[in-house]
Amino acid sequence: MLDDSRKSLAIYRSEKAAECYAAAKMAYDNDSLPTAINRSYYCIFHAMRAVLSLESFDSAKHSGIISVFRQRYIKTGKFTVELSDIIERAFKMRNKSDYDDFFVVSKDDVIQQIEDAKVFLEAVKAHIESLSI
Repeated sequence: MLDDSRKSLAIYRSEKAAECYAAAKMAYDNDSLPTAINRSYYCIFHAMRAVLSLESFDSAKHSGIISVFRQRYIKTGKFTVELSDIIERAFKMRNKSDYDDFFVVSKDDVIQQIEDAKVFLEAVKAHIESLSI
């Protein structure tokens, strides 16, 4: 059985992910494509942290969150392999957008990443809601 504090933290983090998703859509609507890429990635990142908080796991490194999420939730079949692909694309795109000088992202790539973030967030919310306390 899951204790209240871990499920509460998971819900809090999933709400934070939802805020990032909304910010990504708003940034896209305002033609701030790099910000939309950043916020959509953070939607996915916080959603992963939400799920991992159910096991009281956290990491200071993004690579740690991604690795453990994949190991415990993708490889075990609790989430689809499609979500692993979404993580990979979002992580690479966010790194390029945030750190590569002169990187230009297309609107199509941004739209795809925002849609991917929505798919990821919905899967995580469904997972959290399915758990009993």
